[in-house]
Amino acid sequence: MDIVDIRILDEEKLEVKHGVKTREVFEVFDNNPRIFFDEKGNVPGEDVYAALGQTFAGRYMTVFFIYKKNRIALVTSSRDMSVKERRRYGKK
Repeated sequence: MDIVDIRILDEEKLEVKHGVKTREVFEVFDNNPRIFFDEKGNVPGEDVYAALGQTFAGRYMTVFFIYKKNRIALVTSSRDMSVKERRRYGKK
């Protein structure tokens, strides 16, 4: 998957609801995440994916994003990985 730009829909929601800083989202993408299909999007060709990765400080994160046709990742949510996601991430 070729991502040329990352945009975050609601930075305040990430910070308040999930305790995730904007820089942590960018760090996950910079740190070679594993990307998995999550669900079909509302717009044809724009599906939702989950990026499983770590921040530079070692925090395990899941970042949900819509992969737009113009190769932009539109981040909708992010949180700490669940136990199941950690197992899946560990199978590199």
